[in-house]
Amino acid sequence: MKLFSKDFKHGDMIPSKFTCDGDDISPQLAWDDVPPETQSFALTCLDPDAPMGTWVHWLVCDIPKNVHEIPQGSSPGKEIINDFKKTAYGGPCPPSGVHRYFFTIYALKVSKLDNPTKQNFVELCKKNALASAELMGKYKRA
Repeated sequence: MKLFSKDFKHGDMIPSKFTCDGDDISPQLAWDDVPPETQSFALTCLDPDAPMGTWVHWLVCDIPKNVHEIPQGSSPGKEIINDFKKTAYGGPCPPSGVHRYFFTIYALKVSKLDNPTKQNFVELCKKNALASAELMGKYKRA
């Protein structure tokens, strides 16, 4: 599987439009080379460089198997409460320095995750994953 974006390349800086310094909308994401037995997709956006430990920016599950793109500022699935205490995407907003933001798409063997929460989301994804792909962007506030 491959995950990519029209808005930034793997390892590049994330444009401020997709952060707390801009419009704070999610970037466009797309994926391909999906296993044929995929029943649904799930997506995470995590910041492992946060001072308090990994910060959860976005959790989306139950994305239909025929969806292979998320347009800017939208979500095709069920959003789970993140560390901003909201269900919608929360963009990069690091307190200091450059942080890395990992977007991960999971191709799942189930059509829906069973009772996903912020605490068990990644574990459920890994348990039900057929494949996954990652896109990492960086951000530093001006």
